[in-house]
Amino acid sequence: MHFFLKPEKHPVAGILIDMDGILYHGDKPIADAMKFIESIADIPHCFITNNPIRLPEEIVEKMTLMGFACPDIENIVTSGEATALWLSQQKQNFSYFAIGAEGLHKSLQKVGNKDTENADFVVIGEGAGIDYESLSVAINLILKQQAKLISTNPDNTVDAIRAGEHWVLPGGGALVAPIVVATGAKPITIGKPYPLLYQMALERMNLSPGDCLMIGDRPDTDIQGAASIGMRTALIRTGRFLPGEKYPDGLYQPDIDTNSLSELLEFMQF
Repeated sequence: MHFFLKPEKHPVAGILIDMDGILYHGDKPIADAMKFIESIADIPHCFITNNPIRLPEEIVEKMTLMGFACPDIENIVTSGEATALWLSQQKQNFSYFAIGAEGLHKSLQKVGNKDTENADFVVIGEGAGIDYESLSVAINLILKQQAKLISTNPDNTVDAIRAGEHWVLPGGGALVAPIVVATGAKPITIGKPYPLLYQMALERMNLSPGDCLMIGDRPDTDIQGAASIGMRTALIRTGRFLPGEKYPDGLYQPDIDTNSLSELLEFMQF
């Protein structure tokens, strides 16, 4: 099944969907998100996220508890999983030292071996785990062992809900910054707007960029990265980027700019 984006004539065969800020805030679903997912049930789609904190199976559990129809685990691509896959393609049985939440460590453990003395890669993700000792280990692995520095995603900040209040937390870009300053190393970044996350999702759907629509809430990552590889894009102003906010200069403009997923459905001719 495919659909058309009004007023275009070229069909859209698949959809990539960001999660935080599009489907939910924290543990609360965003209005119309469930209806939208039901509406595209027969269209190939993947959920992609720069957040490496949870494994795909943990995201399935989270979405199910919120009331979403249980998504196929193969339709969820995280920056943690993408990082692990990319590293395994660079070197079999690679060794790593990682800083970040448990989900990142679990992803890496599937394909690599933890090593604090001779690691091939230093991997920085989001979440708890960074402290003076871990920074020191990471810095010395890079300076003394020539370990390559890897960042799961470039987001300087991420949004969170704590005790019902909106918080801004340090993202992958902020957490890798001290190591960049100390070593001068330039990190290899895996997540949006870089191509790998999109490419993994496209491969799973067996579709090309020109056949697909990317739905996201951040112009600098979701929209910029998708547009740069030839995807059509829809900005939904329910997350980091709010209704009425001026679109940043110097970035690709989205093909569709709306305030909600229900408004996006009005552009989709099935």
